[in-house]
Amino acid sequence: MKTLETGDKSIALVVDDNPDSLGMVSSALEAQGMTVLVARDGHSAIKLTHRVHPDVILMDALMPDIDGFETCRRLKSGPNPTLAPIIFMTGLCDQEHVVKGLQAGGVDYITKPVVIEEMIARLSTHVVNSRMLQSAREAIDAFERPVLAFDEDAEFVWGSKSAMELLESSDFNPSAPGFLLWLLNCVARPVSEISPHTGDGVVAHFMGLSATREILIKLVVEDGPTRGDLLQSAFNLTAREAEVLYWLTLGKTNRDISAILALSARTVNKHLEQVFQKMGVDNRTSAAVLADRLLHTRASL
Repeated sequence: MKTLETGDKSIALVVDDNPDSLGMVSSALEAQGMTVLVARDGHSAIKLTHRVHPDVILMDALMPDIDGFETCRRLKSGPNPTLAPIIFMTGLCDQEHVVKGLQAGGVDYITKPVVIEEMIARLSTHVVNSRMLQSAREAIDAFERPVLAFDEDAEFVWGSKSAMELLESSDFNPSAPGFLLWLLNCVARPVSEISPHTGDGVVAHFMGLSATREILIKLVVEDGPTRGDLLQSAFNLTAREAEVLYWLTLGKTNRDISAILALSARTVNKHLEQVFQKMGVDNRTSAAVLADRLLHTRASL
């Protein structure tokens, strides 16, 4: 049986009104080293996610009161939607219910009776993908990059902390017709062919499509350089080298930086070699000290 590599660090929420199914699935996940939370109905599941943030949710489609589809919609909407991937478990396998589950916000479908090996394999993939996406979002936040993400229909999906703060403090409107037309054009053309969109003192740059087909947009205000911009300018670095250096100032190891930026360890090493050369230092400690001093000096001005 395929094992869940990150199981000892993962939390699964299983939502099912059938006690036999609930017990069987929970036991299988616990055998993989996961921490398992259980809920017998949709309302209980929603309340649980207010206290604990699961890494994945296995949802029965047919339940009394509110079904799995409605529960999923509620979990994925509102001011603080759950980031956990939701996988439906059901005996329904016709196209209508598959589409309904995906439209509600689910990412996958497992038919009952559940095949344990298949469930573990699917769940493992979604947990890893979800963690990579979450790490990327946290990296964007920590690096103070104002980034917005939209789906391919130009619907807003998420925004980094600094991007949301920028929207609140500026007149830039991501729902403006002109911006939406520009945004839809980003899907069909390569990054190199998309010119920045300027409106209300904010410049929007198309960064590309994520692995989940999200349109990533970086917002830039002329008079508000980020820490990455400061490092890039001060030491003549590329944007990626500046990111690597920034994480170095936070005490991250090469392995940490590799995971955060979704780069290979070899690529991180190559970036650091270039950083050391451009900064005129020969080790990571010296580079981190110089960069940290620059950032603190600029912050105090």
